[in-house]
Amino acid sequence: MTQQEIGNSIKERRKKLGINQQTLADLSGVAVNTVVAIERGEGNPRLVTMLTILDTLGLQIDINIKQLDYETV
Repeated sequence: MTQQEIGNSIKERRKKLGINQQTLADLSGVAVNTVVAIERGEGNPRLVTMLTILDTLGLQIDINIKQLDYETV
């Protein structure tokens, strides 16, 4: 999932809940500029910020951590 797709999902969910960006920012404890940037797929938000916003909206993201095997030459 790309950063833009995550932003679109956040925006869609926020609108479905009938709240504006300022309200989401207030509920999440982040700056409204952060919400705007995330919804646009811009910037490089901290993971904790993204998780807080997702939690506020009742969303979650699954992250798979895989060990990569590199051959030593």
